[in-house]
Amino acid sequence: MNNVFRAKRTRAKIHGTAERPRLSVHISNQHVTAQIIDDDNSKTLAYASTVGSKAKGSKTELATAIGKEIADKAKKAKIKTVVFDRGAKLYAGRMSALADAARKEGLEF
Repeated sequence: MNNVFRAKRTRAKIHGTAERPRLSVHISNQHVTAQIIDDDNSKTLAYASTVGSKAKGSKTELATAIGKEIADKAKKAKIKTVVFDRGAKLYAGRMSALADAARKEGLEF
């Protein structure tokens, strides 16, 4: 139950706009999902996930691959800066691997 409160507390402080959308990341036991969301218009601008893919490797390697993929899709959508939304997860391990990979590809946050 504490994770729900942590996620609400995190999301209460951030808001994605058209100029600077929100990069929402969800990491489960099996999959990694990232999406770039414009909260003003309630639209998903870019989406990347391991669900349905044949990607192999450790969870950290999958998170790194998703970070690169979401940054590439953001470039195609002409998005340069985002607000990072980690949800209920702490910024460590897989979460930081995804963020570092996205930063290396040119996404700013």
